[in-house]
Amino acid sequence: MPTDSRERAEQTAKEQREIQQQIDRIEDSPPPEKAGGAMQAGARPYPAPPFPKQHQWKPGEEALLSPAPMYDAPYYKGSDKLKGMVAIITGGDSGIGRAVATLYAREGADLALVYLNEHDDAAVTREAVEREGRRCLLIPGDVGNRQFCREAVACVVKELSRLDILVNNAAFQLHTPRFEDLTEEHFDRTLKTNLYGYFHMAQAAVEQMTDGGAIVNNGSVTALQGSKELLDYAMTKGGIHAFTRSLASHLVERGIRVNAVAPGPVWTPLNPADRSAEDVSRFGAHTPMKRPAQPEEIAPAFVFLASSHCSSYITGEILPVIGGYGGG
Repeated sequence: MPTDSRERAEQTAKEQREIQQQIDRIEDSPPPEKAGGAMQAGARPYPAPPFPKQHQWKPGEEALLSPAPMYDAPYYKGSDKLKGMVAIITGGDSGIGRAVATLYAREGADLALVYLNEHDDAAVTREAVEREGRRCLLIPGDVGNRQFCREAVACVVKELSRLDILVNNAAFQLHTPRFEDLTEEHFDRTLKTNLYGYFHMAQAAVEQMTDGGAIVNNGSVTALQGSKELLDYAMTKGGIHAFTRSLASHLVERGIRVNAVAPGPVWTPLNPADRSAEDVSRFGAHTPMKRPAQPEEIAPAFVFLASSHCSSYITGEILPVIGGYGGG
């Protein structure tokens, strides 16, 4: 080996050691004090853990949740992105569904809210839609039932004359500490709501949609990262992601776009009706932002994917909104 090459190699090794020594000195020094509190990057501050300890029976009520979820996005200005359209939102009574309904109405759409039996929550959401000057139908029932889904879609078309957007959002989530404790009844209920419900609603909806229609499915960070205590839920959310991509390719020739949002932890009734009161008090603290999202922080993603003004060249995509990778 030429002498000059050997000397250059020795010099490079020396430089590497010097860089290493710099890092060693930094690591040996006391760490700087970290700024406390959760990340706040929105138009207004959002609550962060610890929250009051609380637990609810399924399906959960938003009116009982403390602090109240923030859904109305007062700083969000509509610009006719969905003007004259009609949208169905399943699980539209509360949580993400309520926030999406509010912003869809602000963007000019009439709404039909499909929900299980949370009538009081649904009435509040209808009032929010009507405050935006739009019409709102309430349709209670189980999306796991094929006949109900077909009847719900038929009702919407009859009452509101058309159907342009379907938001599949209804979900069942219940943690299981041990895999052996996941019963067949529990497993079936998760699949019926989260997979059958999406399938039945989409199949009924596409019969009524024309060129320019959009389906937006609600996926989950659990489909991207897994969840040791939500095996059935995470599995269905992974199925939803695959369903989204597959249905998108199937419907592209008909001009119907299909996409999904994959939220991280969001402050909605779904979680206090799943976790223990102690777990709920720490909900979202493990994310890089150190807090859960509020529903109004997730809803604009559903506007983006529904509006041809924003996403006309997007189909078959999964949009993660999870508070930073490494969380979830």
